[in-house]
Amino acid sequence: MTTAGVGLETRLYQVCAQQRLEGGAVLRGFLESLLHKERRQAATWLHAHDANREALAWLAGQPLGWTRPEADTLLAGALTEDNSQIPHSAARLQLPLAAAEQAGTCDQELLRSAREFLAATRYVQHEGPPVDEMLTRLDTLIVPLPSDGTGLSDKVLDHHDQYGPRMRAVHKDLLAAPGAAALLTHCGTLDKLRPTKRWTKQTAELYAAVASGEQLVRALLEGIAVQEEHHVTPPWWAGSTWPGLVAEGNELLVRGLLWTAAGIDADWVVRVTAEVALNAGTGMGGSGGYCRNGKLATSAVAALATFGGARGEEAVAWLGGRLKAKIRNRTVQKGIAKALEEVAERSGLTPAMLRERAVPQLGLDARGVREDQLGQYAAVLAVEAPGSAALTFRGPDGQILKTAPKAMRETYATELKAVRAALKELRATLTTERSRLEEQLMAGTRWSARDWAQYCVEHPVTGTLGRTLLWEGSDDGGASWTSGLAERTGAGWALATVDGLAMPVREGTRLRLWHPLHATVDDIRAWREELTDRELRQPFKQAFREIYPLTPAEHETAVYSNRFAAHILRYPQARALMTARGWHGNHLGRHEDGHAAEMVRELPRPGELRSTEGEYWRARFYIEQVEGDHDEYDVQLCATDQVRIERRRGPRGAWIGAELVDVPAQLLSEALRDVDLFVGVASIGADPEWQDGGADRHHDYWRKWSFGELTESARIRRQALARLLPRTRIADRVELTERFLRVRGELRTYRIHLGSGNVLMEPDDAYLCIVADRSRSAGDGGGGGGGKDRLFLPFEEDGGPLALILSKAFLLADDARIRDRSITSQILR
Repeated sequence: MTTAGVGLETRLYQVCAQQRLEGGAVLRGFLESLLHKERRQAATWLHAHDANREALAWLAGQPLGWTRPEADTLLAGALTEDNSQIPHSAARLQLPLAAAEQAGTCDQELLRSAREFLAATRYVQHEGPPVDEMLTRLDTLIVPLPSDGTGLSDKVLDHHDQYGPRMRAVHKDLLAAPGAAALLTHCGTLDKLRPTKRWTKQTAELYAAVASGEQLVRALLEGIAVQEEHHVTPPWWAGSTWPGLVAEGNELLVRGLLWTAAGIDADWVVRVTAEVALNAGTGMGGSGGYCRNGKLATSAVAALATFGGARGEEAVAWLGGRLKAKIRNRTVQKGIAKALEEVAERSGLTPAMLRERAVPQLGLDARGVREDQLGQYAAVLAVEAPGSAALTFRGPDGQILKTAPKAMRETYATELKAVRAALKELRATLTTERSRLEEQLMAGTRWSARDWAQYCVEHPVTGTLGRTLLWEGSDDGGASWTSGLAERTGAGWALATVDGLAMPVREGTRLRLWHPLHATVDDIRAWREELTDRELRQPFKQAFREIYPLTPAEHETAVYSNRFAAHILRYPQARALMTARGWHGNHLGRHEDGHAAEMVRELPRPGELRSTEGEYWRARFYIEQVEGDHDEYDVQLCATDQVRIERRRGPRGAWIGAELVDVPAQLLSEALRDVDLFVGVASIGADPEWQDGGADRHHDYWRKWSFGELTESARIRRQALARLLPRTRIADRVELTERFLRVRGELRTYRIHLGSGNVLMEPDDAYLCIVADRSRSAGDGGGGGGGKDRLFLPFEEDGGPLALILSKAFLLADDARIRDRSITSQILR
């Protein structure tokens, strides 16, 4: 403003203060005394400061001669203002609307944003100017957008995100089809999770009127299934963006399209609906409670719950497989659980049984192999132990190639693309099946002989995993069990026992996965030796699995365990592990719920795959931000606290605390095993460089944990090393003590802690810092050692401590050849 304008601002401030003290018409009288130009200046100042709504309403009715730039400034300011106080939102637009009318026009983008904002507030506006009247006035100012040939209004597939313009450009012909505009306009009215019967009936009528209706719905849904995350523009907040898939208008449209597709009888519907759920339910870092669009993901999941028959089995495979494994958002996860329960209730089966019946075979034969002949070459897709997939190519003379030959790439590009897509799906399915079988191990699930054979050991995908696992069979209703590996015989299936015998699997046999919690010490030892001798690697830790029976201290505390309390963990790493293992909860930090968090995992249902009734269990693990970790927005450390178990009756009962002695022993052991994993991998004691962070940074804890008593997982590691080390070239240079692997090198003798993997040097227990090279495999000497061993490992843990300890042992046994100066300087000091 000019100097005179600055003086006007000062006077306005004084008059507004006087108005607040005295009331009456002080401000109104002052405004009436001003010239038109000064009134416009006063109106702009009052609007920017939201100073007096009655005065602004009066000014909005005055002919003040507003110009277009002034109107644009007022409208932009109104739309970028904090509109959290909804009752006043329409009032904020009164003066800008009057200014635009007096100017004769205004920025069209701002006008469209204002209209969409007012339309969104019409249902919550409780006071202030009538919204419908303001919308009518705005419509007279808005110039229709030039037609793009689709015949759609600018409110359908709008421009507030990338999705709308992209679909308009790519599918112009489909969008221009007769009836398409009416159908899509109707789809954009679905503002609820599920449609009403009336909405669905009207949708069916509109869909039937579009000759290319199926192609249209499919194209738009496939478009959102591959839509990349980007910054969308809320239609009612000019200049502001945030990451997502779509803005509000297109979100409603896609929700309507999902439920339109649910009524289409076509083989693509389930897959595309699930792909929309996956794309919308993940993203934004892929962790915690964040996702690209939770409302769309929840709507897609709810639509999947409505399918029956063969399509229902396919929907269950997605719900209980990739969606359950990949999506971390708690609300969407609850929707997935509810959807599985809905399908289960209709079918009379449990969600677990449904998931087993829905695992795709992907064209693999009984060996887990699929061959596609492409000219003179064959593309060979195969499952490789332990549950990994590979794609190779076999030439006309039998040679095996790791990459597709040029002739195949040029002539069979489309077919090759399909094979590679199958490889991707096979890898995802194997990951899902590995997790599912481990859940069945945790739950102690029992199968009938027929179901076990069909779904666990004969299935082309699941069977490749099931045949490497230990099973138990019972012919007397569970009174006694015999353990063995699945083995096909001339008469069917049998369990090959550790002593060379075979237990036939008969029609009445019940089967379950073997768990060391229910085995004798001799049985556990025998199976560990057998699997190591066979070099049979399992898809997850079974024979070498840790067990956690109740301790005397837990009998005393009764309802909680302090077994893993008072540890200090690297929070980002711990959080990632928890999420991967199915634990969910609020984030630590000021930007979330504060300095404490409760991580929760719903445990697998114990027992038979038969009923949705009975008891449900979940574990609750408490963590908190470490005192002194001052970055409240990027928490680096957390401290561990109690573990508690809760239960409820039936799928919809209330959760109540349980005494630990009442929890099924296998479920309690598995919950504590998870927490032991979090501590073992994410503790600062497992960080070899931690002590360099400063003497007062939890050094006492670091030292105690790094070289202290072994955890259960570390004791299992010790047992595995006792079997593996005699097979290695360094067998004569190593020995196992209670807590350490002692390694004799040429220069010094070293002790590697079996829990943390950290190293002490004899005779003075000097600490040796070795930062692991994760690119080297176990048995490779590394650092100049030059070892050529490729040592079989019967299991590998999350975080890889077993391979890490072995790598350090090979390195230090040949310490004279180490060339890394950061290591040699410590050894020779």
